[in-house]
Amino acid sequence: MSVYLGIDLGGTKIAAAAVDVRTGERLLQLIVPTDAHEGPAAVIERMAALAAQVCTQANLALEHIPAIGIGVPGVIDLERGVTVLLPNLPSGWRNVPLAANITHLTGRPTAIINDARAFTLAEATFGAGRDAPSVVGITLGTGIGGGIAFNGRLHLGIDGTAGEVGHMTIDPYGPRCGCGNRGCLETFASGPSITAMGLRAVAQGMTTQIGALVDYDLNKITPGVIARAAENGDTVAREILQRAGSYLGIGIANLITIFSPERIVIGGGLSRLGEWLLEPARAEVTARCHLTPLDRVQIMLAQLGGEAGVIGAAVWAAQRYPAR
Repeated sequence: MSVYLGIDLGGTKIAAAAVDVRTGERLLQLIVPTDAHEGPAAVIERMAALAAQVCTQANLALEHIPAIGIGVPGVIDLERGVTVLLPNLPSGWRNVPLAANITHLTGRPTAIINDARAFTLAEATFGAGRDAPSVVGITLGTGIGGGIAFNGRLHLGIDGTAGEVGHMTIDPYGPRCGCGNRGCLETFASGPSITAMGLRAVAQGMTTQIGALVDYDLNKITPGVIARAAENGDTVAREILQRAGSYLGIGIANLITIFSPERIVIGGGLSRLGEWLLEPARAEVTARCHLTPLDRVQIMLAQLGGEAGVIGAAVWAAQRYPAR
């Protein structure tokens, strides 16, 4: 049986899909609200019910599914299948035995993985990195996550913590990060950091269209609004994106120097900004990487979109529980 279930647990929605792990094809995918305010137990029951519903609608017998994989947004205990901290969910899901609970409700072996690692595994297997021996994945959004894959297998390090690219130090005296460090990449190139630069520009009275585009309702400023201003020729907006992209490039240069990967694959909501971030990032890499043959390194956008999470989770389950 080559069809596994992949589940992507998010702060607002849960996606589940039946995935053929030989091809990456999703036979069927369903999405329901997380309703995270109801607490872990209710959400876990909803995930199990969704898994059963996917099987029913795809004409699959749940008991014939070899295993279930779940991508989760936070810190996990990989071997025990326990969530250590999911910061974007109420209560933080501290020490919740997620894998054991899903197995109890579905009867299927269950493996959990960080969602950015699931993204990386999916892109390395079926997406932008599918023909590259080594891939570094970067997810840009509210935070910055990532993963590292060699020959289609994740490099996970101790307890699955390898790949937290958003928390490499870019400036040791920089802003305090939510992780406790100062000057992490996440404090310079994430969605909130780009938004903060736009807010500051408007508050300081700089000549920019950013405020006018949201009728000076500063709560509506987003990276997308800043990109719209940049497309209109706004110099301040372009400088903001240039700066964020340059910081991203410093982080990528570090990753290239350490891992020398054939592919850097960038996904997440902010990847929609495309060349506004990638052009300055590539320029920074060229300026800083002198020991790696950069003509053999590609920095590119992800190809699987929002489906990477469920695909990667299913592939992870297949690697942990191969079909007999």
